[in-house]
Amino acid sequence: MVAIKLTVCCRIIYTLFIFLVKSSNINAAYNVISYGAKPDGKTDSTPSFLKAWTLACNSVTASTIYVPKGRYLIKAAVFRGACKNRITFQIDGTIVAPTDYRALGNSGFWILFTKVDRLTLIGGTLNAKGAGFWACRKSGKNCPVGARSITVNSANNVVISGLTSTNSQLSHLVISSCNNVVVRNVKFFAPDQSPNTDGIHVESSTGVTITGSTLQTGDDCISIGPGTRNMLMNNIECGPGHGISIGSLGKQLNEDGVQNVTLSNAVFIGSDNGVRIKSWARASNSFVRNVVFQNIVMNNVDNPILIDQNYCPDNQGCPRQTSGVKISQVTYRNIKGTSATQEAVTFDCSPSNPCSGIRLQDIKLTFMNRAATSSCKNIGGTSIGVLMPESCL
Repeated sequence: MVAIKLTVCCRIIYTLFIFLVKSSNINAAYNVISYGAKPDGKTDSTPSFLKAWTLACNSVTASTIYVPKGRYLIKAAVFRGACKNRITFQIDGTIVAPTDYRALGNSGFWILFTKVDRLTLIGGTLNAKGAGFWACRKSGKNCPVGARSITVNSANNVVISGLTSTNSQLSHLVISSCNNVVVRNVKFFAPDQSPNTDGIHVESSTGVTITGSTLQTGDDCISIGPGTRNMLMNNIECGPGHGISIGSLGKQLNEDGVQNVTLSNAVFIGSDNGVRIKSWARASNSFVRNVVFQNIVMNNVDNPILIDQNYCPDNQGCPRQTSGVKISQVTYRNIKGTSATQEAVTFDCSPSNPCSGIRLQDIKLTFMNRAATSSCKNIGGTSIGVLMPESCL
């Protein structure tokens, strides 16, 4: 009898243990409407979003913040870690900025995630209502500094999936000082004449992957800044915009470089540039190395392939007009399509630090149904396969 009672007791304890283990894996859910958010696009829902974040961040179990369908007015907001477990931000609605662009102040951001680990942002639409800010900039009036729509700073293991962003004041998404970030299936839109509305800007980050995304902006579709390493981009549609750019680099004397970057399977449509590497014409110990641009289609692109090491806006601060940035081991492979200008390939490298290890393979770019041209300055490398325009290496 005692043995039977012990067996039953053990089974009860075991069942309770399994229940507790399973319970610990259940996501805690925080619906922003439960904390006062109004889906009317007029009521300030910022405190409600921040309340949901605070509860989720302090949850010892994995949690989900849920934004139902509707329009939610959000002012400048900081979602700060460190948090106790992973957080999923599931957005089925639209988040809108205040109509008055000055309401975002001079912080430089609209929505900021900082010092978080294991964050997943899924779906949703952002509308930053940037037109008023662009008009202020164009008029030459005294304007705020402008706001990036989403900034992810000092974060690790982040996924941003299925997000749509429109009319950002400045960049749509900035990734800075992060590790292991995946951006997939996003769509970012701003008019082609909207100033500084980069799609995605990456700097001081390692292990960023961008896939399956459409970027139509007034500046770079993707810009890659100092300190970027091990970056992969695949299945990207770019244009209008200024193309995909490494740089500008070398503005500072002591500046980190860019290395191990690959872009594959991209289409550029009517953009000002295709694949571009840009550096200031001034002293610097920065560098670009181990870069691959491959399997790319250019459709009426002004500068399909470009290295520009003579960047110097207004000819200020470039006393010797020569760049210290060292560019090496860059491969251009299987790039085809049409150039909007006769010179489709331009390598304007630094006279004091010539480009080296540049490789062209299977390039076919035409201008008005004829072979385009190419130009080379201060560059060394190799060419193989079909080459149109004729290689100048």
